[in-house]
Amino acid sequence: NFARTVVLLLAHSEDGAFGIVLNRPRADVPIADHLPLWSEHVASPAVFFAGGPVEPEAAIGLARRGAQSPPAEGWSEAWDGIGTINLEVSPSTLIEALADVRLFTGYAGWGPGQLEQELESEAWFTVAAEPADAFSTDPSELWRSVLRRQPHPLAMFAYFPQSPRIN
Repeated sequence: NFARTVVLLLAHSEDGAFGIVLNRPRADVPIADHLPLWSEHVASPAVFFAGGPVEPEAAIGLARRGAQSPPAEGWSEAWDGIGTINLEVSPSTLIEALADVRLFTGYAGWGPGQLEQELESEAWFTVAAEPADAFSTDPSELWRSVLRRQPHPLAMFAYFPQSPRIN
């Protein structure tokens, strides 16, 4: 499920963790068919993204705050101007305060202690996120670009072939 994914962790506590995969666009699910009021407000590429394997029918809105503060209703800041939006709230209530919007189907979730075990077994690369990562206009290159900006030796994984047989 998570090979070469970039997962933005939005919440982490003793109860578990919650995040979304940032680099899996889903052109097969038109936004206009499901959330027509939001369809004209999403960042390019204007498609749903597969946020993860948990509750794939659920829609999650991620946004970057603009120059003005969004209203409390419908906005929940996660970190550094990035937050989730309530897609049941009219876009007209929020859109003036948002710089970017991206929509996801499903999410990545971990039960209590599960993510910690995976991190301990080195199943994940953990790096600092940059706000622009969540709204990359080239999601197919996001995994590589995130790794390339890391210090050596982690940066070398950006050039590792998907299949070592083709190396």
